[in-house]
Amino acid sequence: MKAIVRLVAVFLLVLGVIGCAQESIRVGIVGPMGYMPGEQHWQGALMAAEEINEAGGITIGDRAYRLELVRVDSNELHSVSDAVIAVERAITGQRVDFLVGGYRSEAVFPMTEVAVDHGKIFLIAGAAADTLLKGRVDEDYDRYKYLFRVTPIRSTDLARLSILLLIDVVETFRDQLGIDRPRVAVVAERAEWAEELVRRVETLISAPLPHGLGGEHVGTWRPSALASDVRGELTAIERAGAHIIYTAFSGPVGVPFGREWGRLEIPAATVGINVQAQSGKWLEDTHGHGAYTATAGIYARDVAVTPATVSFVEEFVEQFDELPLYTAATYDAVHILAAAIAEADSLLADDIVSALEDTDYPGTMARFVFDDLHDLMWGPGYATGLGVQWVDDRAQAFWPRGWHPDPVNFPDLTVTYPGTIPYQIPPWVVDHWGSVEQ
Repeated sequence: MKAIVRLVAVFLLVLGVIGCAQESIRVGIVGPMGYMPGEQHWQGALMAAEEINEAGGITIGDRAYRLELVRVDSNELHSVSDAVIAVERAITGQRVDFLVGGYRSEAVFPMTEVAVDHGKIFLIAGAAADTLLKGRVDEDYDRYKYLFRVTPIRSTDLARLSILLLIDVVETFRDQLGIDRPRVAVVAERAEWAEELVRRVETLISAPLPHGLGGEHVGTWRPSALASDVRGELTAIERAGAHIIYTAFSGPVGVPFGREWGRLEIPAATVGINVQAQSGKWLEDTHGHGAYTATAGIYARDVAVTPATVSFVEEFVEQFDELPLYTAATYDAVHILAAAIAEADSLLADDIVSALEDTDYPGTMARFVFDDLHDLMWGPGYATGLGVQWVDDRAQAFWPRGWHPDPVNFPDLTVTYPGTIPYQIPPWVVDHWGSVEQ
């Protein structure tokens, strides 16, 4: 009889262990895992999940759940159909409960269609196109309410940010080189997210001051995001006499562009968006020729965007020997998701959607608040981004530094993040335009 009791006890213990093992929430981390942005999707999420699990996981009712991450390689830089299949497999085969990530907007559109078909919450953490949410959440809320964007800011706001960086560089050229009407070239990869940026910048360059840049647009070049040789574009830009090159790169093309720009000492400063230049290995990847590249970013060492930024960046560098890209903000996305689940006290998607809509979360890249489109709020006090430049072998922030976001209504409002330094024109550009007729 005692032996039977022991067997029953062991059986119940085994059932309990199995039950505990099943108490997990599975989150699919979706991205192009063969490339740095996808790898950082995974790394940022991994840091967050480890912290959440070490703190006891997520409590729903009287049960504690641990986060279990599922690595979903979308291959989206090469194949949209691969991306769709990967998400379908993650939901139906790997049984993920939530999805976080996505990188290329053209692929994220159909990936999110699969997600909402299954009623799965998808926190976009890499794709910028406005229309991923606009025209979907507002026009068919019941279907698309499961979609939110955590990073980056939408293309419209990316355009605003990158234009503010361009204005900073233009003003530096005017102040330091006396070039009153700078000539600006536009180089943007052929991708959906870049279309809004190109349209806005092209219009703004030649528009007169004070509402435009008061410059001259000398041409636009649109290489492939996967291009490995952009010497033709750079040579044409030099022949056009550009003083400044506005860039919009998220794909691997950013590396050969930065490498050849510096190696050839093209006499034009680069500023805009170059995701590859956000990497801590930028100088190594460009064989040392990428110095003085300026790009929009969200992280820089020793720059306190929020109280949590500096410690996160240092921990990320310590763990992965790499600076975090904006896709590493899956760290914030996973924490936001976990907080929403706990707040909803439920695993029902509709309950969690309601909690996400009420998010006001002090993250590492921003204060996260979602608007009616489920998009990240942009502006002072919310998400702003940074202007980052490679100076003295480091990625250093040069913007916002004395930014007046609303000089008419709030003339005394100035935004400066501790740790920013002034923008520096590349020395060979200074030498060139200081010695030739402008």
